[in-house]
Amino acid sequence: MDTTALALIELGAILFALGMLGRVAGRFGMSPIPLYLLGGLAFGSGGVFEMQAATEFGHLAGEIGVVLLLLLLGLEYTAAELVTGMRRSWLAGLLDIVANATPGVVVALLLGWGVVGAVTMGGVTYISSSGIVAKVLNDLGRLGNRETPVILSILVFEDLAMAVYLPILTMVLAGVGFAAGLKSLGIALLAITVVLVVALRYGRYVSAIVDSNDNEVFLLKLLGAALLVAGVSAALNVSAAVGAFLLGIAISGSTATQAAKLLEPLRDLFAAIFFVAFGLSTDPGAIPPVLGWAILLAVVTTLTKLGTGWWAAQRQGIRRMGRARAGAALVARGEFSIVIAGLAVSMGGVDGQLAALASAYVLVMAVLGPIAARLVEPTVRFFQRDKPVVDPGATADPIGR
Repeated sequence: MDTTALALIELGAILFALGMLGRVAGRFGMSPIPLYLLGGLAFGSGGVFEMQAATEFGHLAGEIGVVLLLLLLGLEYTAAELVTGMRRSWLAGLLDIVANATPGVVVALLLGWGVVGAVTMGGVTYISSSGIVAKVLNDLGRLGNRETPVILSILVFEDLAMAVYLPILTMVLAGVGFAAGLKSLGIALLAITVVLVVALRYGRYVSAIVDSNDNEVFLLKLLGAALLVAGVSAALNVSAAVGAFLLGIAISGSTATQAAKLLEPLRDLFAAIFFVAFGLSTDPGAIPPVLGWAILLAVVTTLTKLGTGWWAAQRQGIRRMGRARAGAALVARGEFSIVIAGLAVSMGGVDGQLAALASAYVLVMAVLGPIAARLVEPTVRFFQRDKPVVDPGATADPIGR
């Protein structure tokens, strides 16, 4: 069969399967990320149906998916919100880094993956999934709760931390020298500073450049700018994802709102392909040997995220139920953990088992996160059944939603 025809057939089959998996996930009120990863494992080398003809497209589409994920994330924030979030949550953010990156670092060192593996796994276990957390808060009607600003401020801190972490990871994976590494990090920090200053003072001009009343022209300019910035960032070893994130921050106001509306369907499509592409690059046979480590990490980092959210909410004067909800909301890991692992795998700087461990870990945490958020209230009530109290951590109804 002609190579192009085969690639189209395989790609069509993958996209259709993704749609069916997404529908199943929606039926059960869960994130589709675990099912997308499972789909990639099923279609890749060693899977049930091996589809190699579409792999090249999947890799490029996956890279675009990462760019769109980070661009849309940047569009959600204004520079002022980022600065305010940093001031409000820096102490909780530091605790979050230490408590949740350390388990990944320790496991990587125990498995003999060295400094590169440790830096990679630290990022995988550290960052919560903003997408899953936001969806869960919305689904459970908790956006108006007192603990929600605490949760969002920690997520903002994590996203900004990624803007510093990803260039460091890229530098470590590339094996550059100390001087070159400092140069790359300096460029990244300078870029972040410049973008924040520009966004604060001149954001309307950046928005005006990409804005257009014609949706087609607007989309072409926006997507083109995102890919250009991402490509230049990657060439400077700053990370394509960071470049896209910073561009999103620089766009503000109604332009950012319209951009998010236009890009969301593209983001969802290419992000789904990204998760499948990561699954395609992972050998399912490599998962069983690291499954025990994945479960151990899941247990430990669930407890550390619960502790982080509890402590951060307590500092804001929120009582027990609100603290528990804050911790449970942060449990989910997802897209950014896979972005980190995918970057490491694509650059060939880590042990092949790391991708398997990251896949298994995210599969567990992306499912466990929403479940923890739903079960936290009845669990706390069970342990407090002899001490009924009115929880000011919620602003909705008397049952604490």
